[in-house]
Amino acid sequence: MKTSLIIVGFFILGFFGGYADLLPESLGGSELSTYVLYLLMFLVGLSIGSDRRLKEILRTLRPKVLLVPLSTIVGALVGAALISLIISRWSPADCMAVGSGMGYYSLSSILIADLREASLGTQTAAALGTVALVSNILRELFTFLGAPLLARYFGPLAPINAGGATTMDSTLPIITRTSGEKWVFVAIIHGALTDLSVPFLVTFFCSL
Repeated sequence: MKTSLIIVGFFILGFFGGYADLLPESLGGSELSTYVLYLLMFLVGLSIGSDRRLKEILRTLRPKVLLVPLSTIVGALVGAALISLIISRWSPADCMAVGSGMGYYSLSSILIADLREASLGTQTAAALGTVALVSNILRELFTFLGAPLLARYFGPLAPINAGGATTMDSTLPIITRTSGEKWVFVAIIHGALTDLSVPFLVTFFCSL
């Protein structure tokens, strides 16, 4: 929760900084966000590749484990598509792009704002990026707060599905505590695969 508040705090600071024209014109907003996006993708690959548990995770990987991230991705996309039926401002593709964030708020929000700028305009694309930021932060917070109830009433996989891409890092401790240590590797694999799906799915739906 503390991490999420820090992220929101920096977003607010950035918003008011941009509103006050603190960013030099030579660093154009769209160009800068693209470079930040490249840096984020590099750091994601670096964190996964340097994980000391990677070899053990790959050695214990079984085909059935892949059904967990698959069900999370399908569920998120179906849910976003259904929500689009009652939200008139955003298209189904926009809603599904937001749903494709899988809890990875820092990457999905920047990616959506950057990719949709050409078709929606800077302000509208930024608004959609903000929606992605808030909705994915709320997903993480829901996992933190709701994991005990999810595990109790829906089984040990429920907190993992709810956590999305965060199950390999920030929500892993609460999942370990509520679902049990035997689900740690499943949570890490689930988080890594849903994490990797975010740039592909967001890019796809933003291109529609």
